[in-house]
Amino acid sequence: MTISLEQHGKPLLEGKVALLSGANGGIGLAVAYAYLASGAQCMITDLPQEPSAGVAALLGKYGDNVAYLHGDITDAETRHHLVTSTLSRFGKIDVLFNNAAIFDMGPLLESTEAQFDKLFNVNVKAMFFLMQDVAKTMVENQQGGKIINMASQAGRRGEALVAHYCATKAAVINYTQSAALALAEHGITVNSISPGVIDTPMWEHVDALFAKYEHRELGEKKKLVGEEVPLGRMGVPNDIAGTALFLASPLSDYITAQTYNVDGGNVMS
Repeated sequence: MTISLEQHGKPLLEGKVALLSGANGGIGLAVAYAYLASGAQCMITDLPQEPSAGVAALLGKYGDNVAYLHGDITDAETRHHLVTSTLSRFGKIDVLFNNAAIFDMGPLLESTEAQFDKLFNVNVKAMFFLMQDVAKTMVENQQGGKIINMASQAGRRGEALVAHYCATKAAVINYTQSAALALAEHGITVNSISPGVIDTPMWEHVDALFAKYEHRELGEKKKLVGEEVPLGRMGVPNDIAGTALFLASPLSDYITAQTYNVDGGNVMS
């Protein structure tokens, strides 16, 4: 079975404009591919000044239907610029794929305020205020819209070495619920996706940290977490893209305030 990119003979996201944060690679890039293939126009944003090879390929293939902007979304002026630039380029924002995030870990008793602030500034503060900025434009334009925040299975439980990251992703789930209730009257749905262990370049960093703090060989933790997934493997970015496409499309119009586990069976809720 393949993902249907059409509804009633038309591309599923025809006429829609999506703003995607943290989409220069990994999950964000896979979602950008899915949105563009389904007829959307996309503004892809991330921290690096230059687009990755994957984004460059999209720019070459989809031309005027896609653009790339770099910027640090922890900065309010940068968030404003990303939103206004998207509006200037494409005229509106129908979908926000709120994906930018960072990971860190370490023993609880050695945790620092700097580590706490860094994780919460990106994963919670920037996530919330980008969502707010985009929601304001949706409300002002009286157009409705779709907001998709990226949570994590880590937000479903605490972990001894991953306290701050788990807490940030729990906050994403909670803010998703609150925003969904606040924006429902405006026809805006807000949902989140909770991935499990997904094989992206970030996992090299994650695996190295686990090797350090759990005294493992490099690559050992990655192998173990993949084997422990009920479906028997780590996920890949395209495993997330299908759910992101569904939540951006008219197929999910009656769904809001939900967090979808896309984790091979790791979490049951």
